[in-house]
Amino acid sequence: MKRIYIVVEGQTEQEFVNSVIAPYLWNFGIFSVTPVLIRTSRTGRGGMVNYAHLYNTVKLLLMSDKTDFIVTTFIDYFRIPNTMPGYAECMAKSDDIERIEALEAVMNERIADRRFFSYIQLHEFEALLFSDNSGFEYYFPEECARKTASIILSYDNPEDINSSPEGAPSKRLLAIKPDYRKVLEGNLIALQVGIDTMLAKCPRFAGWVGRMERMCK
Repeated sequence: MKRIYIVVEGQTEQEFVNSVIAPYLWNFGIFSVTPVLIRTSRTGRGGMVNYAHLYNTVKLLLMSDKTDFIVTTFIDYFRIPNTMPGYAECMAKSDDIERIEALEAVMNERIADRRFFSYIQLHEFEALLFSDNSGFEYYFPEECARKTASIILSYDNPEDINSSPEGAPSKRLLAIKPDYRKVLEGNLIALQVGIDTMLAKCPRFAGWVGRMERMCK
């Protein structure tokens, strides 16, 4: 059995790994799935404001010479810092998928360890919540749930909900429900939607989870 360390930006993603991703991977005999907050200083944790913090966190996890674990990332494409390696060249690609794949490829090349592979969420964690309206219907007022339903109907793939400052999934939720609490409500909604629905609706996310499964076989 291999262990998985998932480097995350904040408490929302940390809780999502613990409450949604880890229990799903248990079904495949992967019982050690640990979210690791990005180290921003000796005492600081969380946040993705500088690639150096991400790099240092990953390299620290890879210092061991053991081979019974893998390290991956779960970071948002929305407002990804321009300190990412190869940022200008990657962002010159023709569409978001190509840009993300280029950013991931450069990161993998820089880390250069077969136990590591990067993953960037298109466009951010909240996109996964739009896989189905059941979570919003359960936790949001009826009027708010009608608005989220309208957004869901506009996109076959929730990951395509665009990354403009006003159009990002999290910004849309805040516009609909200004007191939306990302860590608490975001993860309650995720649990209500369920990972199976997310995997069915979000191909990039499904590809990442599937790769973790394969690497741990």
